[in-house]
Amino acid sequence: MAEQRKQVILEQLRCSGQVKVIHLAEKLSVSEETVRRDLHTLERDGLLKRVYGGAVPQKSPGNYEPPYLQRQAIHAEEKRGIGQCAAGLVKSGDTIAIDVGTTTLEFAKSLRGLQQLTVLTNSLAVAFCLMESLNAGRISGKVIVIGGELNPQQQSLSGTASELMMRPFTVDKAFLSAGGISLDRGISDFDIHESSMSRLFAESAKEVIILADVSKLGENAFVQIIPLEEADLIVSSSPPPEKWLPYLETFRVNWMEA
Repeated sequence: MAEQRKQVILEQLRCSGQVKVIHLAEKLSVSEETVRRDLHTLERDGLLKRVYGGAVPQKSPGNYEPPYLQRQAIHAEEKRGIGQCAAGLVKSGDTIAIDVGTTTLEFAKSLRGLQQLTVLTNSLAVAFCLMESLNAGRISGKVIVIGGELNPQQQSLSGTASELMMRPFTVDKAFLSAGGISLDRGISDFDIHESSMSRLFAESAKEVIILADVSKLGENAFVQIIPLEEADLIVSSSPPPEKWLPYLETFRVNWMEA
């Protein structure tokens, strides 16, 4: 329940720009002291800043990606729709790679009714989600976790060890998240090590599928993963910008609106 309360608090903060202890206590049906403890934990994790009577967003420097928990509350419905749409692209017997991201987590949650599926991932959240799906019989197959250095804020594994472990594999499809998509920088993200892993996933795949909500379109993050023309399909919550259409057609990059 504590994690659910934190999600509600972060979503309210994103929508309103501030939260009040007294209002949150009423909304969540808990004591004000419980809310204060939740706010203290979220502030410790760098997700907000406490002020008298409530909290406000934590200001972030440029080219900085908020922690995983905070990002889950942003554009949540769009990410869920993208994940469900992308899950329809997977067939029984496929071998797929899934990188680190809140949208790729929604994709993993939507995988159902698939047999003999093999998944490679460096996302702890995705691995845990798929473990539950295997135990519940929603899918069958195996999950290979690409080990490496742990980033606790992003729930990821990356680094030299991860890259060495990934190099021997070939997959049918790579499902990648993005911090930004643009014509000049292509697919980009914030963390240099996670971006390197996503690049390896793309190089190993017969088909590269990018999952990105509308907020990522036209944006450039810190590190390029691949040029836009190396993507085979982009699944987004909106149609492509009109000026992108000739480019997408020239390089045969398909677009799917969730």
